[in-house]
Amino acid sequence: MSEADPRRPGDPALTIDDVRAAAERIAGAVVRTPTMYSKTLSAIAGTDIWLKFENLQFTAAYKERGALNALLQLSDEQRTRGVIAASAGNHSQGLSYHGTRLGVPVTIVMPRTTPSVKIMQTESVGGNVVLEGETFDEAYAHARLLEKERDLTFVHPFDDPHVAAGAGTTALEMLADAPEIDCMVVPIGGGGLISGMSTVAKAHDPAIDVVGVEAALYPSMYGRINGCPVECGGDTLAEGIAVKEPGEFTAGVIARQVDDILLVDENALERAVSLLLQIEKTVVEGAGAAGLAAVLAHPERFAGRKLGLVLCGGNIDTRLLANVLLRDLARSGRLARLRVTLQDRPGALYKVMREFDAHNVNIIEIYHQRIFTTLPAKGLITDIECEARDREQIDALIENLRGKGYTVTQVELN
Repeated sequence: MSEADPRRPGDPALTIDDVRAAAERIAGAVVRTPTMYSKTLSAIAGTDIWLKFENLQFTAAYKERGALNALLQLSDEQRTRGVIAASAGNHSQGLSYHGTRLGVPVTIVMPRTTPSVKIMQTESVGGNVVLEGETFDEAYAHARLLEKERDLTFVHPFDDPHVAAGAGTTALEMLADAPEIDCMVVPIGGGGLISGMSTVAKAHDPAIDVVGVEAALYPSMYGRINGCPVECGGDTLAEGIAVKEPGEFTAGVIARQVDDILLVDENALERAVSLLLQIEKTVVEGAGAAGLAAVLAHPERFAGRKLGLVLCGGNIDTRLLANVLLRDLARSGRLARLRVTLQDRPGALYKVMREFDAHNVNIIEIYHQRIFTTLPAKGLITDIECEARDREQIDALIENLRGKGYTVTQVELN
């Protein structure tokens, strides 16, 4: 942040001119990502959907825009001394990448609990990682301490007008590509992205509906704007927007310019991530899929609208992504785990397998449990993981097994 700029976090001043200036400043240094109409998702949701693919940035997230805009407004002295931030996510990579490119030393403080892959990703683009504390709050406090000790400039991940203005350039591009959009659905963590995008939307057309989306486990901005106490915590797929304390500056902008904030549960987030990969062939993290999750969870809210959704990030652990996809297959009925009670005697399992074969249901894994059951000693429980064409095929198999005297239950996901 420039020392000559009188604005500080807490001042709600953010204008379309700030965003336009940011766009000129960062032009050519960030990817001008496409905004594309999704025919299939539009048909599923019963509305018109345009997607802004910010997961195609070099560091796979929109955060580069705000980080670069802030870096470019540092004085020469500030650039020489360097910058510091507390982040275990996309802000750390965006700031490190562009800081290194500009010759600005970047220090990132992360909690000791940060997954090693995120540490390596940040270091690979030039960031100097310092591990401190067990939580983000402890890492943040240490970063502010180092800021003073080393005379560094702190670049906040969201609660900064320059960062929000840079993020707002996403909306400038979206509306240039799809000017018919009349509603933007934007994920909210600390509020930087939606502050910038709502500023652009309302300047373009005050009638544009701006809807924020938070994970139900972390409704911090929802609670603040609506003046109601909320609890934040838990393991969410959308860790990129899992913020317990929203920004002061961003809250002021959101209160004035955002029309609604919706909450989405984990099932909705998982479904959205899976659909984007299956239909759009694009990898999106939980936070990036929050907009689509809200549209699918609240169809009546968006019926007949022309929606602009920003896929704000694509940094998701590959093992986690695999789990999400498999869980989605299970919810759709294409994967199932059937629990069958059998007698522990030769041929018992073979007879059950013949029924699976007759219904053309493929067996993936078989698990036997003889000891930890309430059955008699000659009984056993067999869990059979299988895959089918659809839910109806599984239902027909279960009905057939029960008709032949087997006790069968289906193990359900939460």
